[in-house]
Amino acid sequence: MAVKPPRKHLFLYTERRDAWWAQPLITFVVFTAFVVYTTWALLQGEHYTHGPYLSPFYSPELFGVSHHAWFGPPPSWWPSDFLKYSPAFLILPFPLLFRMTCYYYRGAYYKAFWADPIACSVGEPRKTYWGENSFPLIIQNIHRYALLFAIIIWGILTYDAILAFRFPDGFGIGVGTLILVLNVVLIALYTFGCHSLRHFVGGRRDTLPKSAAGKACYDCVSGLNRRHAIWAWCSLFSVAIADIYIRLCSMGIIHDWRIV
Repeated sequence: MAVKPPRKHLFLYTERRDAWWAQPLITFVVFTAFVVYTTWALLQGEHYTHGPYLSPFYSPELFGVSHHAWFGPPPSWWPSDFLKYSPAFLILPFPLLFRMTCYYYRGAYYKAFWADPIACSVGEPRKTYWGENSFPLIIQNIHRYALLFAIIIWGILTYDAILAFRFPDGFGIGVGTLILVLNVVLIALYTFGCHSLRHFVGGRRDTLPKSAAGKACYDCVSGLNRRHAIWAWCSLFSVAIADIYIRLCSMGIIHDWRIV
């Protein structure tokens, strides 16, 4: 005769009376909205620049039709008959790879999308621990390498923010300028508070640096790391808001307010 498993092992079974489901649900809704919008913006291939502004989703614009393009018009080898060209195809996968393999984001979307675990003292859908030592989750270990690309792209976004002060008639400050500057600040707080970077500046061999400069770098990254979740969320919103604002200005739906 089959023996029924204890109720405590059933999926979603819990004796908790608080709103434990709220955080995973909010994470699921926000992440899903971001992925849907990012995918849509990636496929557009237009309305990603306005005046001195360039959407962070499309930066750097390696090939394109705007004056921000580094190497001229779209490449002839692109299969345009099959897929409409968008400069974001060549760039966006790198910052997304950094975020998707981020230690904080992994914990967040594991709970929200895979229910692994969905919350403390709540029944999980599986009874064994899979870990991240086999395909496909072993891919998460490339986070330390994605960090390098994230730092490079942050430097390029910082340059874009500086260019956002250069209007056709000279120096100026618009609402878009402030949005792009705030975006690179929040991305810096998120990127330079990365767990992998903290390990790297900490000595890379589980020992703290002995030099004063090394200790200062470690303490700085550690300070940012304590609020890593906050910077992760804020920078996620800021990069989307920057793209939305520039897109709306480019489409003529709103007008950029020139402050200076």
